[in-house]
Amino acid sequence: MCTSFKQELLVGSHNFTNSSGDTFKLALYDNSATFTAATTAYTSSNEVSNSGSYTAGGGALTNVTPTTSGTTALTDFADKTYTSATITARGALIYNTTTGAGSGTTDTVVVLDFGSNKSSTSGDFQVVFPTADASSAIIRIA
Repeated sequence: MCTSFKQELLVGSHNFTNSSGDTFKLALYDNSATFTAATTAYTSSNEVSNSGSYTAGGGALTNVTPTTSGTTALTDFADKTYTSATITARGALIYNTTTGAGSGTTDTVVVLDFGSNKSSTSGDFQVVFPTADASSAIIRIA
């Protein structure tokens, strides 16, 4: 989780509710991208090229309304697939595109590192999110 996102949560800048919440996007990056928890905003620097259904800025995610499990609050997203795409990506940014979130319309939420390059050739490039539970959800606060 990005440090700025943690602070923005405390001032109510992000709404993950499925039907009425903010819009979050997933942008893909090549292995030259260098993101850390200090990353605060979407950037096109080192973003993968447009291909198939992937366009600059990435694609909108489908929110899973936040819930709790024991003493952990969590939220998740539906898996994201870019179709007919030739992509090689090393990681991604999840960011909020809703006006009024944080300081702007590109506030980062999470930096993802795939651990190695992942590729598709004229096919589906899919990002599969972990199980939405207290120990695995992509966003969880314990």
